[in-house]
Amino acid sequence: MALYPTLEDMSVGNMIAASVNNNPNSSNSVNRNVNQVLFSSPIASQPHIGSPMYPTLGTTAHYAGYTSQELVRRPLLPVAATHQQWVAPLTNSSVGMAKAHISHGIRQVTLCKDGKGKAGLRLLAYDNGIFVSFVMANSPASLAGVRFGDQILQMNQANCAGWSTDKAMNALRDANGAAILLAVRDRPFERTITMLKDSANRAGFGLKNGRIEKIVEDSSAARNGILTDHHLLEVNGQNVIGLSDKEIGRILENSVRDVTIAIMPSKTFQDLTKGMATSLVRESMDHRCN
Repeated sequence: MALYPTLEDMSVGNMIAASVNNNPNSSNSVNRNVNQVLFSSPIASQPHIGSPMYPTLGTTAHYAGYTSQELVRRPLLPVAATHQQWVAPLTNSSVGMAKAHISHGIRQVTLCKDGKGKAGLRLLAYDNGIFVSFVMANSPASLAGVRFGDQILQMNQANCAGWSTDKAMNALRDANGAAILLAVRDRPFERTITMLKDSANRAGFGLKNGRIEKIVEDSSAARNGILTDHHLLEVNGQNVIGLSDKEIGRILENSVRDVTIAIMPSKTFQDLTKGMATSLVRESMDHRCN
């Protein structure tokens, strides 16, 4: 069964497949269907929902920079090695998707400590597990690829389930600085969503303090299931936690047309960052792009 990174990919993929199956020598019907699915806006006359920064989408002849003729010629290729089963006629060359990939799988990480005896991360007990609540920029943890939201399953082969925050931090402090072996589950509370920006260079959602509050009707964000009451954590693999809405807006604006974001339910995000100084997150969090 085929999987698609965006609803737009699914719609176009179905149109291309139907055209090839029914009449391999003609693209006229699929051109009309692609235009109907992607380039029309049946609710454009309805009242606007959202801030002026994200207007309701109107009819456009160039959806995400592609004409219908270009779309039907795009092959149904897998998007990347990490998504071999995905059919992505629009986003098959997406660099952002590859960078933003969240596997939820388990990996081994070997950490050391810096000259000050610090590994560069904070751990927090949450729901009977131990989670990474902060990663210092340019720290050993950052260089080893540890991310905000990662779950620490083991530390030096000791199971971390049921540990308190103090026990986890004390174990990290007392560990041999030359090599700390971690078993890490990749960000279990996070998920990624890929969207295609419109002809006005907008994906179709509004933020307030990093939290998704508004979604534009009939936008790619709406079509692909963006939810409110979620915090935006990454844009195309770049950590944006603690950045201002304007800074995040500039990153989105300067990104490629197909944008992949990582989000987390706001309740979980607030629990993981509770008591952490905003200035610390903004100035010292690892905001590098993967």
